[in-house]
Amino acid sequence: MLKTEIFDKYVEDYEAWYDKYPEVYESELAAIREQFLKLPENIRGIEVGIGTGRFAQPLGIKEGIEPSEEMARKAVNRKIEVLKGVAEYLPYRDLQFDFVLFVTICHLDNVKLAVEEAHRVLKHNGSIIIGFLDKDQAVAKEYKERRDRSTFFSNARFYSVMRIKQIIEEAGFKNLEFNQTLFGNMESIKDIQLPKSGYGEGSFVVLKATKK
Repeated sequence: MLKTEIFDKYVEDYEAWYDKYPEVYESELAAIREQFLKLPENIRGIEVGIGTGRFAQPLGIKEGIEPSEEMARKAVNRKIEVLKGVAEYLPYRDLQFDFVLFVTICHLDNVKLAVEEAHRVLKHNGSIIIGFLDKDQAVAKEYKERRDRSTFFSNARFYSVMRIKQIIEEAGFKNLEFNQTLFGNMESIKDIQLPKSGYGEGSFVVLKATKK
């Protein structure tokens, strides 16, 4: 079964995750928002892999792409404009956006190509922001251990911070900044956690970088 078919078929299960782990979700959102606060005001950007709009809506992102029709339908209901497409071939012209956000890189077929596409559609000095599970930390290890029992993570690919840093720099980005959250395993997180700068402790890392 293709990845998009899985997300189409189990979209309600996907939505239910946010109700089951609200503190995890809000902690991730807080870490992303901290990086967003560094961006100028009144700018245009997209989320790539917008899903059901769970991150785009509270962050004020008005548009993005999503390959799953059922996920996109949920995002549209949240007043987000969604184009059908994939991260590796963005359906936009060059130099269109001030920022590009990714929160689901573990589901991409080719992260390197996706980052290069983000670089293409960004304006000069535009920002890429990537939220991802560090493969060397607790939560990604949990998902890998129960991969055979997972609907959404059976084919997920997790990355180290060093690998994402390498991809970002090779694509032509500079001024890398990191923060992190999710300190502990999923079941132990019962409060919304404030993000810390850097990486190496938290399972969820947010990277912000600028197009050269």
